[in-house]
Formats: sequence, C-alpha cells, structure tokens
Amino acid sequence: MTSEITPTAAPTLEEVAALAGVSRSTVSRVVNNSPHVKAEAASAVQRAIDTLGYVPNRAARSLASRKTQVVALVVPESTAKVFADPFFASVVQGAALYLSETEYTLNMVIASEATPEKTRRYLLGGNVDGALVVSHHSGDHSYARLGSTLPVVFGGRPLSAEEDGSYFVDVDNVAAARMVTQHLVDLGRQDIALIAGRQDMPAGVDRLEGWRQAMRGAGLHDDMVEVGDFSPRHGAEAMRRLLDRGLPIDAVFASNDQMAAGALSALRERGLSVPGDVAVAGFDGDYFGETSDPPLTTVMQPSTALGQAMAEMLVRLIAGEPVERVTMMPTELVVRASTTA
Repeated sequence: MTSEITPTAAPTLEEVAALAGVSRSTVSRVVNNSPHVKAEAASAVQRAIDTLGYVPNRAARSLASRKTQVVALVVPESTAKVFADPFFASVVQGAALYLSETEYTLNMVIASEATPEKTRRYLLGGNVDGALVVSHHSGDHSYARLGSTLPVVFGGRPLSAEEDGSYFVDVDNVAAARMVTQHLVDLGRQDIALIAGRQDMPAGVDRLEGWRQAMRGAGLHDDMVEVGDFSPRHGAEAMRRLLDRGLPIDAVFASNDQMAAGALSALRERGLSVPGDVAVAGFDGDYFGETSDPPLTTVMQPSTALGQAMAEMLVRLIAGEPVERVTMMPTELVVRASTTA
C-alpha cells in the first residue's frame, strides 16, 4: 500500500504576518520595499519570510502597484549586428549587473528599424516600467516621443529636436575624437583621413566633428572622409575608397575599433605597413582593438559602466526621484603599436 503525499501549500502573506506578530499590511509594505516600516518590524518580517520560505506573488504585486518590475533594453539594430558588436554586449552586461541588485528584470528587445511602431506599442502596452534605448538613429522618432509617457533613458545624446529634454548617458565623443586625432598630429602625421560612422547616429556625427576640429586647429585639410556602418567590412571598404583617391595618407582615424580593424586589412592588401606607412587609430577599446595586428591605438570608453549608469538613471526615474538629465562618462586614450612602433 502506498501512502499518498499531499503537497504542502505555499506559505501565505497572512502566515508571515502571524509569525512576525505584525499586520498583513506591514508585511506587504516590507515586501514592496516601503521605507515606512520600523526597523524592528521589518527585521521580524524578514525572519518570518526566511523561516517560512515565503515568495511574494509577483503578479499580485504588479496589480497592486501597477508596476511590472521589468525594464526593456531596446536596440534598434538587426539581430546580426547586435550579437557581432562587443559594445552592445558590454552595455547589456552593465545594465544587467546594476538591475541584479534591484527588483527589476531586464528584457532585451532587438528592434529593427523596419518595425519601430511594433516596439513602441509593446513598450506602451503596460509590459514594462521603463526603457533603455541604445544605438538610436535620428529617424527613430517612435522612441523620441516615449519619454512623455514612459521613463526612457538613451545611450548617447539625442540628435533630433523631438528628443530635446531626453535623459541620456554618453561620453564626450567630440572631445575624445579630437584627442585621438591630436595624437596623430603630434606624431607628425599630416595627411590624416577619417573613416566616419553613420551620420544619422550621435557617435558618427560627433566623432566627425572632433576630427575636424583637431585637423583645422592644426591647419590641415579635412576633406579625406569616407563613411562606414561601424563594421569591419565597412571599414575595409571605406579604406579602399580613401586609397583609391590617389592622395597621400599617412594616418587614419576610424570611428570605432571594428572599422579600424577593417582598415588594417585593406592597408595590408595594398602592401602598406602600419604604422610605418600609415598610422591607424580607433575608438571603443574593445577586443577588435586588442587582438588586431598590430594592436590598435584607441579611445577607451567605459561601455559596461555606461550601461550601469543608464540602468541606475532609469530606476531612479521610475521611482520618481530627481535625476540629472545628462550623465557624461570619462574616456581615455590608449596608445598601442598601430600608431607608434
């Protein structure tokens, strides 16, 4: 004869309250992290929760607070591009690290530019409490208007007038690009080309401006520019177009390390040495720069810390706390063998 085992029912909020010797509402406030609970009562509730193994009903909490406790990280790029770019991985890691210490869960949304309205409907459909938007383009107007309805933090400064007043975390791309270009100038390079990033994205626009400021400040011509899409293939194609102009080039600054790595391959194809014939510098400080041959001089930006700062800003916005609209992160010039032998 086999004995029938009756499953033990999950502990309830009322059982926690009885064990702790407090009211049900006090337990609810502790579970929802309310500051309006005396320390002694909060400790008693926590001991009761640990003793009983009580797990709060997330759905009930969401209904009561009208919060989902979910944050969306939106990347308006193709899936292939997201998973090929170490910048995105670092930002996601930073945001996830910060949110792991909170009650929020991170939900990544890879939103191609072809379906922005679908993503917008999802974000405004009560599915999330706020959104982090990374790598947005000037044409992403569906995200520009979200801030009036949903807490939103952008990675990178806004480009469009519709986004004025947005909250964002960024680095000073103009100053950083000026710094790395000045490094090339100080090495005695005079024919310095630029492989610029997309001009519908803040990083592409600002790094072009920084390069131009350094070139004009040094009295050098600033018309050796080709634009790429931040990938190694586009970097190689842009470098070939620059070389095909038949004009002298003794240095090139690429707007990210992926395009700089592509430029290295194109220079190698043409039998040009780096840095002997052409010095090469990039931007980001990712593994493309570390593992290239030769290793790339680059602007190191703290991508993981940027993701953390974005998540912190968003959580504070959701909580209704006062938040500075703009947070700027530091950058650092890392000099390697691609510019100095």
